[in-house]
Amino acid sequence: MALVPALLLAACGGALPDPAPFPERPQRVVSINPCADALLREIADDRQIRAISHYSKDPRASSVPAGWAARFPATTGTAEEVLAARPDLVIAGPHVAPSTLAALRRLGIPLVTLPVPASIAESEAQIVGLGRILGQEARAAALAARIRKAEARARAQAAPPPASALVWQGGGLVPGPGTLIDELLAASGHANSAADHGLGAWGVLGLERLVAAPPAILYAGDRRGEGDRLLDHPVVAELGARIAVVPTPARLMFCAGPTIIAALDHFAAGRAAAHAR
Repeated sequence: MALVPALLLAACGGALPDPAPFPERPQRVVSINPCADALLREIADDRQIRAISHYSKDPRASSVPAGWAARFPATTGTAEEVLAARPDLVIAGPHVAPSTLAALRRLGIPLVTLPVPASIAESEAQIVGLGRILGQEARAAALAARIRKAEARARAQAAPPPASALVWQGGGLVPGPGTLIDELLAASGHANSAADHGLGAWGVLGLERLVAAPPAILYAGDRRGEGDRLLDHPVVAELGARIAVVPTPARLMFCAGPTIIAALDHFAAGRAAAHAR
């Protein structure tokens, strides 16, 4: 999970290249990115998948069900492991060892790098593009439709006025304006307080500043007790007497695609619970 902040801060975008450089309906796909694993689960046929990212074998980090991940071998993303799987397509993220990418390109293995979407629209474009590459356009369209339906459901439940909110993860990491999480908060009836604290797209908010000006709802990381000095601080528990503190799994923060649906439902439920309280 130490990789996650770098993934979040990497270049964003949803567009993928035209499928012409890739094999028609590839049958030995290797993913070295946990977000790509989640997309493959929704879009690809299981028979097309040769290996997935080792992150998806960790229940704390995975964006896919453990039972599904158990069907496939995993790699740590080294060139040697990837090449041993004899892939006809490799799907990577924006933060992969340059040596791995260079080795794959040198050997002429088809490679697509998924950018980190900064919006629902960018994620949808990525889904459609990957569906074309995999020869699974119908499945990709179905996933995009489910995301649009989840967004519409969240917006329908979000009666004004918006509730001030912050997503505050391990180390005080906060997503701000211009991020996918910012859009999901708005869609589910929240006003992201990150900008009020002077934070940009991604920033770190210290405990003192949080306590001095807390939001109405704090979506705090749920990995307390694991040595994070901020999440484990007793003041965070004490905040629960003043505001709504909603434990929020870190896995909802790091990927787009199908994770958008779960994140929207989580934020909508958190807002409803806070309003009832």
